[in-house]
Amino acid sequence: MFGSLKQLAMRKLMEKMASNALGGAETSAAAEEGAGALIESIKAKLAGGNIGEVQEMFKGENLENNGLFGEAKGKLAEILQAKGMSADDAQAEAERTAPDLVAGLKEKFESNAEEDKEFDLSSLAGMNPAELLGKAQELLGGNAGSILNQAKKLF
Repeated sequence: MFGSLKQLAMRKLMEKMASNALGGAETSAAAEEGAGALIESIKAKLAGGNIGEVQEMFKGENLENNGLFGEAKGKLAEILQAKGMSADDAQAEAERTAPDLVAGLKEKFESNAEEDKEFDLSSLAGMNPAELLGKAQELLGGNAGSILNQAKKLF
């Protein structure tokens, strides 16, 4: 699911940021980095046991108070600024782009289409802690040991 989610996020970011002040190559790189940062933030939240925060963001509810959403906006603004956009413009672009990104991703999670069946939040919510930890371990590969150590602290 995460690979498809990253690809979808990249497409949505590219669509939304196409007319920004950066050149095409910088916008493309920012979209790729922004999508990657979003996925890494999601993985970290899941590994930390914060499934509810991920679910809330993808439901599009209470976005302004959602830590994951705020983190995604902040990282996107940093990435845009690193690509050459002024701090004010980068923040404004992130403010305009992030809600549309989440709305686009939300559509996939709400879709009943066969090609969208992998976008299923209930599968994450239904996992017990051991299953979720195993999934996070698969996703993070080499960082699995540190995740296990953190998980031990939770129990």
